[in-house]
Amino acid sequence: MPQSSNDVYVGRYFGQHEYDVTPEAVRHYCESVGEPESLFVEKSPYDVTVAPPLMLHSDVYAYHGWYLPHIYGNLHARQEWQFFAPSMAGQKVTTNSTIVERYEKRDREYVVNEVNYFADEGRPLLRGRTHQSFLIDKERRDTVVDKNREKRSDRRFDVGEGDVIEELAGSAKEITLEMCQKFSPGKTYHNDVEAARALGFPDIVVQGMMPLCFVADMLVDRFGGGLYAGGRMDIKLVNVLWQGETVRTKGIVREIVKEGEAQRAQLQVWCEKDDGAKVVVGTASALVS
Repeated sequence: MPQSSNDVYVGRYFGQHEYDVTPEAVRHYCESVGEPESLFVEKSPYDVTVAPPLMLHSDVYAYHGWYLPHIYGNLHARQEWQFFAPSMAGQKVTTNSTIVERYEKRDREYVVNEVNYFADEGRPLLRGRTHQSFLIDKERRDTVVDKNREKRSDRRFDVGEGDVIEELAGSAKEITLEMCQKFSPGKTYHNDVEAARALGFPDIVVQGMMPLCFVADMLVDRFGGGLYAGGRMDIKLVNVLWQGETVRTKGIVREIVKEGEAQRAQLQVWCEKDDGAKVVVGTASALVS
């Protein structure tokens, strides 16, 4: 953690990480999100096993020092992804991290960390921008977010109206404790009840990256290489997903636009609970032949 808020400034650089893309890493990812491994092996749009597009989803959190000091009640608020090229099993991926934005909105302050992912030869693979929010009011409360908040009228998020060219739907997934432990290793508020209560939450808060992985995998299943090379996601995390709940990922293709010799499908995407409460909502796009 930084020594003070002044240590968190735009332009601060946090160095590099390196990862090996192995079949074991692909298998671990699939187990952590409840996705069949065949999606990235037998159904790979390439001749070899391809890494899930967000297999390194939480690398941003492996860079320490970009959080504001007051972490009580902090939440992942928004995530942007831009996909340039796939990574394959057997490759090495290098990442780097920089703070690119800091701003205030209502009762929270936001820090944006950009992580860039590169292949061995320096080719860009992926860019992610993580908007993490922190309470401006530093007074501790018993509960920062309770399980009834999403039932308020101002927490209901409509996906809007418009043309429906195609509807997408992923399978329903119950978020188990085992999934949380695999997805978020180490004792944190993402896999331990006591740790969650210490930060102002009544139960385990499923890491925000998990439903984003659900969205990306749904898009891979539909668009294949059109997501890996040229895809985009811009998602807001609007309600907390709690361990033990069930969610389903959905999408609507609203428009198909020309892009050079190709076409781009523009989508609305979201994850919702059994009662219709949205967990994440946003836009995405992928190239189509």
